[in-house]
Amino acid sequence: MVQPSEYSGPHRDVFDAIADPTRRRIIKLLADRSHSMLALADHFESSRQAVAKHVKILSEAGLINIRKNGRERTCHAQFDKLKEVADWVQQYQVFWTEKLDALERYLDENPDGD
Repeated sequence: MVQPSEYSGPHRDVFDAIADPTRRRIIKLLADRSHSMLALADHFESSRQAVAKHVKILSEAGLINIRKNGRERTCHAQFDKLKEVADWVQQYQVFWTEKLDALERYLDENPDGD
């Protein structure tokens, strides 16, 4: 019988969740396919308990879903919350595109650096 995630709890900020390189690596692994907790932990040198803490944070941020089936817990990608990150980055992409375009115009108008 599949049961809801045992990690459901307080909501965590998605930016906080993706700030850690281990959690970003977990996200990358789950983007390819779902993993059991044991299989996921095998990708890291840290302890299973440490990996489980990272998984809990990602789950609290709404980036992954954990399903329990008997004794096995399987992690699944749930990346809708990453849109919040993409939207935030997009505003700065527009900013930097405008700045780089202005620099390009300046350099075209002043080829000798004058």
